[in-house]
Amino acid sequence: MTLEELRKQIDLIDEKLVELINQRAQLAVEIGKLKQGRNDPIYVPHREKEVLDKIAALNKGPLPNKALFAVWRELMSGSLCLEQPLRIGFLGPKGSFSHNAAILKFGQSVDYEALADIRAIFEEVSKGHCHFGIVPIENSAGGGVRESLDAFIETDVMVCAELHMAIHHNLMANCPMAQITKIYSQPEVFAQCRNWLAATFKDAQTIPVASSSKAAQLAAEEPGAAAIASAIAAEIYGLKILCEDIEDISSNVTRFLILGKQDAQPTGDDKTIILFSTAHRTGALVDVLNVFKEYNINMTNIGSRPNKKREWEYYFFVDFLGHRLDDNVRKALEKAKKHCLQLSVLGSFPRNTVVL
Repeated sequence: MTLEELRKQIDLIDEKLVELINQRAQLAVEIGKLKQGRNDPIYVPHREKEVLDKIAALNKGPLPNKALFAVWRELMSGSLCLEQPLRIGFLGPKGSFSHNAAILKFGQSVDYEALADIRAIFEEVSKGHCHFGIVPIENSAGGGVRESLDAFIETDVMVCAELHMAIHHNLMANCPMAQITKIYSQPEVFAQCRNWLAATFKDAQTIPVASSSKAAQLAAEEPGAAAIASAIAAEIYGLKILCEDIEDISSNVTRFLILGKQDAQPTGDDKTIILFSTAHRTGALVDVLNVFKEYNINMTNIGSRPNKKREWEYYFFVDFLGHRLDDNVRKALEKAKKHCLQLSVLGSFPRNTVVL
């Protein structure tokens, strides 16, 4: 066929796609009415996973799954908006890595609220001012995010989904590198770029702030200031990128958690996060971990934070494969509680294996 004939074929397919997409959206409206009548949650992570798994199974190419997932995420975003307007809290200002991760997860059709710090995201979700929130929990190069771990100890939100996003850091400023006297960014970002900073800037002051986009905002306002942030932040705040991809490890990935008032239903491929504390005695932690070994539960991550009320006592965070409603997980949690001063399930949710 000629170029013009091929384009006409595409136009005909586009007409059918628009009609079918709107038929799908109308069904989403009806689903929203049913959900509201039953007081069911609008965003359902296990249903999202089911839809995307079906798309992957149906895909025969030439488009890769990643491209189709992006299309369907926007379709689901528009459907969520039709069912009920959602507000998603993220670590602001706009242009932060959390903002980018939120859009990758929820699309362009929902409402976003930029919040000043990570604790505020937990509080807004807990109070119901935001339907959901997104927070960084760990980075493949820098480890756990302290602010997120501490907030779990003091609030009642639950984890309903997770997201893995590739992270690339950029040095940006509106002055030459030789004139930079201070660099703003998050503490975790400085840790991820430690070697590059040590080799490139020996005298510049590194100043930690709440978010990378806040760093970009400050760098745009102050002479001699730079920021380490995302390329989107440079565009939003009118900064020039002086050096790209300055992270010490090129395969740098941050894991984000989606916060809500309840977790997700089982999918058959799930993860669970628990928080617990033990008595300050020899072998207390080992006793808890041995329970998970006994019930053949694979732990994928363990971290700790100090108890701010009692010296030398700690809260432990453990991720493991399985859902809290699975029989072996349920039995393990019941037995583990006997070795703990406190044990809370922070949520079970579909396991994510895709890096966006």
